[in-house]
Amino acid sequence: MQPRHTSDDTRRAREFEAYVAGAGGRLLHTATLLTAESHGDNPRARRLLTLALARTYACWDRLHGEDPYDHTRQHLATRFARGAWHHHGGLLRSRSRPAGPLAVLTPQERLVLVIRLYEGVDGEQTAALLGLPVERVRTVFNRAMANVLRPAPRPAPPVGGVKAVPS
Repeated sequence: MQPRHTSDDTRRAREFEAYVAGAGGRLLHTATLLTAESHGDNPRARRLLTLALARTYACWDRLHGEDPYDHTRQHLATRFARGAWHHHGGLLRSRSRPAGPLAVLTPQERLVLVIRLYEGVDGEQTAALLGLPVERVRTVFNRAMANVLRPAPRPAPPVGGVKAVPS
């Protein structure tokens, strides 16, 4: 019988394992930010990353000189976009509520904000990655920043010792 893996398959598997060992943590953090899950409990982010890594592995031999991180990030972003904002919350349905400061954002706002700020991709590249006009990316980014930076509303202080009546 022939060995199960040829030398090319073994090399490919080792290269991919080394890539995941080096970039997997950052990519998982990106996926966790996108899904707005907590870092300790992020099954949707892990599934999203697994699907993106599977696509990268399937294309591994065709990457010739391309950055596999960019390739995986693109699959991560497009998979999230397709699932979260094109299918009305596909990846966002869960028994647990999103947590953290990004939970107040829409999936599209989270995607643009994470790609622009955490991943450091400029506006033009983000627009190309997402298939959106540059002005749309800029508008979504500015709205997301305003929503994240806006302080949470506080209850009105009592006036003259009178408590506010809940509505």
